[in-house]
Order: sequence, then structure tokens, then C-alpha cells
Amino acid sequence: MKTTALVGLGNMGIGMAKNLLQAGFPVIGYDLRADRGDLLSAMGGKPAGRLADLGTADVVFVMVMSGAQVQDVVGNLKTILNDGATIIVTATIAPAEMRAVDDALAGGKLNLIDSPVSGGKFGADAGTLTLMVAATNEVFAANQDVLKAVGEQIFHVGESPGMGQTVKASLQALIGVTFVGIFESLAMGAKAGIKGETLYEVFASTHVGNTPFFKNCAELIMDRRFEDTGSRIDTMYKDLGISMTMARENGMPLFATSTAYELFQAGISLYPEGDNWSIVKLLEQISGTEVHW
Repeated sequence: MKTTALVGLGNMGIGMAKNLLQAGFPVIGYDLRADRGDLLSAMGGKPAGRLADLGTADVVFVMVMSGAQVQDVVGNLKTILNDGATIIVTATIAPAEMRAVDDALAGGKLNLIDSPVSGGKFGADAGTLTLMVAATNEVFAANQDVLKAVGEQIFHVGESPGMGQTVKASLQALIGVTFVGIFESLAMGAKAGIKGETLYEVFASTHVGNTPFFKNCAELIMDRRFEDTGSRIDTMYKDLGISMTMARENGMPLFATSTAYELFQAGISLYPEGDNWSIVKLLEQISGTEVHW
């Protein structure tokens, strides 16, 4: 059985650790916050006090926030992991940053998988994440066991690192625009005097609204739960920034995505600790209404 490790035990990383443990993999975890290590220990994993303690791992998942953090972590892992070990970057970073990570490992004997994920905290906890995997066919096949432990839908999107992040940046454009559509439609209906319960029932009966994405988002808004639900606005804002950068690099105008990006910018300015649905409060302030059941 492979020994697995995680760098980053936040909302996503701790859920992935739980599922790796349930699948029978030994798990070592590192996070700058000691309390996250305590959570891992309670699950049966082994918290690490420093990155150097991950040196015995066969597979290391990197689930941190930024490209700079990924590059720093991988630079350290390069010096401590045994030949043949695999690094799986599940963080969402820019495709160019992922390619830089690949360049940093060139000539060595470590394997690299570019595999951003989608599904949020719920998907991480349930082991139902969607994985967008870029790796050689050989490395992809050799790591099916650990990938299946954390994900339900696993797509091999290419062999070159950066291709996984490219698919994720495209997906985040869709998700960002969808969020804005939900926020605006609910706020507009509420302003016009329609009960939130009515809006929810009608929207959820349609082919666009009868989805876990809409239902979860709408329920949290109407329950007025805007923090600590596992989907922080700063993460989505960062991801949309990656989408916009990729669009500029490819000479592609993104009309709706740019609007979503600016709305998330406004939202994070007002609610820096809030979750994505906090943005509806901005629309409520502008229109003088409130979305509730």
C-alpha cells in the first residue's frame, strides 16, 4: 500500500485525507496551522511538523492556495522525496505556473500530475470530486488507486502539465458566470415582490435549476448563511483571475466572465471573510431588498 501525504489541510485537503484513510492508505499531513494537524490525527492520520517529514511518502498531494506556494512546496519536495515518488498538484493555479513546476522537476526522477479538482468542500468530504488530470499515460495509470480514493469523475485531459489547469480555468469561467446568474435572478425576483420559496420551487423545477449547484447556493442564500460554508469568495476570485489571465494570453474576450470577475472583486472588498453567496448581499444593498424564504 502506498504511503500518501498532503500539503495543505484546509477545507479541501482534510476531506481528501479522510477519504485516503478510508481507502486504506497511510496518510501524513502538513499544514502551517497546528490545529489542522490535530484534525488529521483524530482521523487516524499522522501530522507532520515540517515538510521534511514527508520524505517517505510515495504520493504527495499539494493542496495550497497559490502558484507561488505550489512552486515553493514542490521545490522542497524535490530535495526530500525518493526517486519514483509522485507529486499531484490538486491546487488551482495558472497553467503557466504549472508548466514552471514541471520545468523545475525536469531531469529528476519524480513524477508529476497536474490535477486541479472541482466539487468544493462537499465533494472533498464525500470523495466525489471531479479531477482534471494531465500526466503521461504511464503515470496516470500507475496512480489510479489514489486518484479514485479522492475523486469520482476522473478525466485524463492530456499528457502535458498545465493542461489540467487550462481545463479548470475554463470551467471556473462557467461557474463564475453561473453564480452571478443565480445571485441576480434571486435578487430581482425578491425586489419585485416574489417570495423566496416560490422562486426556489420554480427555478428548481427547470432543467437549469434542478441541480445540486443551484439548490445548494439558493438554500444558503435564503438561510442567510454567508460564512464558514466551505466555499470562500477569495478562492473563487483568485480562480476567476486565472481565467481572465488565460483569456488575455490567448487573445480571447470574455464578456460575461469579466463582469463576474468585477462583481467578485466588489464582493471580496465588502466581505473579505465571506463565502461566494455573500455577493448577493451587495445586490440587495443596491436594490433595497433581501432574498429569504
